Amino acid sequence: MSAISNFMACGGRREPAVNCIDMKNLDFGLNWRATSSRTRISMPFQLGTEGKSSRGNKEKRSIRMALVDERLVYGRDTADRPAVLAYDLVQGPLVKWGSVMGKSKPDPPTAVLLHGILGSRKNWGTFTRRLAQEFPAWQFLLVDLRCHGDSASIRKRGPHTVASTAFDVLKLVAQLRITPRVLIGHSFGGKVALSMVEQAAKPLAQSVRVWSLDATPGKVRAGGDGEDHPAELISFIRKLPKEVFSKRDIVNALIQEGFSKDVAQWVVTNLKTDGPPGSPSSSFSWMFDLDGISEMYQSYEETNLWKFVENLPQGVHVNFLKAERSLHRWALEDLQRIHAAEDLAAEEGAGVEMHVLEDAGHWVQADNPDGLFRILSSSFQGFKA
Repeated sequence: MSAISNFMACGGRREPAVNCIDMKNLDFGLNWRATSSRTRISMPFQLGTEGKSSRGNKEKRSIRMALVDERLVYGRDTADRPAVLAYDLVQGPLVKWGSVMGKSKPDPPTAVLLHGILGSRKNWGTFTRRLAQEFPAWQFLLVDLRCHGDSASIRKRGPHTVASTAFDVLKLVAQLRITPRVLIGHSFGGKVALSMVEQAAKPLAQSVRVWSLDATPGKVRAGGDGEDHPAELISFIRKLPKEVFSKRDIVNALIQEGFSKDVAQWVVTNLKTDGPPGSPSSSFSWMFDLDGISEMYQSYEETNLWKFVENLPQGVHVNFLKAERSLHRWALEDLQRIHAAEDLAAEEGAGVEMHVLEDAGHWVQADNPDGLFRILSSSFQGFKA
């Protein structure tokens, strides 16, 4: 098993590895063919968006899935292109080459895993390594979404929404020349995964399975009194010092405010040691853009993707997973609409399924990793090296 990260030590500093790797001669087009100046490869999806030219005229942008507007990516040498997002690419033992480095063989099947609000790609680390061992022909892309983790240092223009976050990930998989077969998103990441497929033009050239873990397509119904509310958590973190000298003090402050111990311990995973790597340090700082995250959570509450789920294109299979002790309230209306969508999708050559993860709260991969592994495994079976 191997792992590739675009945030690594370069010249003694921690930088996006895109500045360390020769990414020249990379391009995306309609066909997989060699040219005198670049390589062009086929992409299974297309995305149409409306934009304005410098003259103010509307133009139709053709963005391919992985999905990226060639004018956005190739306006200058790709070696000088800034990183889109921070990521780790974990490859199973039977994946003997890196798709970010070359295209000598067909793509290995790839899954993209997306975290929730105030999370990071590290949330999926242990679980993903287990997947890579069990399904050695697969590779798994773990992403820090905008304003989170190492991606917080990569400036992003607003608005910070579910849709713009999804578009970031689409640009990243285009940059890496990866064709995802599976998209797995937890909470906010679940809506991002749905939005990724919604933005892709149809018909899709390749089927894709989407997992929305403990997130409905529409209204976010947070838990009642005594439960951790993300909006209240964001508000309280704003009151905490930007420079921290003790993680334990932060954990205690969160618990005293009424947040659970599990959430308090999870929040401090967003603290990074100040100073260069390997040097002793007595202070920590936060690895997120809280203003951007606040805007993202508001978008998460407001974004409604029911129309997409109830009119899935052919080749899209959406799985909703409800945690038995969910942080969010799954209303009877949500369950009824999902079951109704199951019948509609079957008629269109698509699919919708509902799953329940027993003995788990909202943090599904931590609360019941064995149960989650069993449920997700169906998406990775049947692929040979």
